[in-house]
Amino acid sequence: MTGGPGTGKTTIIRQAVGGWHGRAGGFYTEELRDRGQRQGFRLVTLAGQSGVLAHVDIRSPCRVGKYGVDVAALDAIGVASLEEATSRSDLIVIDEIGKMELFSSRFRDAVFAAIDSDKRVLGTVMSAPHPWADKVKTRPEVWLVEVTRANRDRVLSEVIRWLELNATGDQ
Repeated sequence: MTGGPGTGKTTIIRQAVGGWHGRAGGFYTEELRDRGQRQGFRLVTLAGQSGVLAHVDIRSPCRVGKYGVDVAALDAIGVASLEEATSRSDLIVIDEIGKMELFSSRFRDAVFAAIDSDKRVLGTVMSAPHPWADKVKTRPEVWLVEVTRANRDRVLSEVIRWLELNATGDQ
């Protein structure tokens, strides 16, 4: 999935995976807010581990806008969850493939390992052009759908149907 901020991509992932009965692993991201203001982003694995991916208070050479990115946390939590999911789960969740995550070469390797595996991958990818993210978007095995506020309920239904087909072994 791709789409602008706030269109519901992460919500679709959480709702679809929450109702699925197979083995899923990986991570999603959520905003960190203080008094209504976004301060950063947290990684949350499907196994319940979490850590700060980016925050206004993080001092790092890796920056996206006002946020410093903690690449070590991404590798320790996010990448580790992708590697574990690729070896042990039926479904690999990657939310998201974006500018912050692309600072990590381990993350990029884990994404391609997941896509190249025999597992299903449910993820989000930045909509803006980016050479590496564009390689993911144009892979023949990638089904890319743009999520908007107007179509998010339909996309959720399509993702749930795709997961149900996965549960029966059908493509």
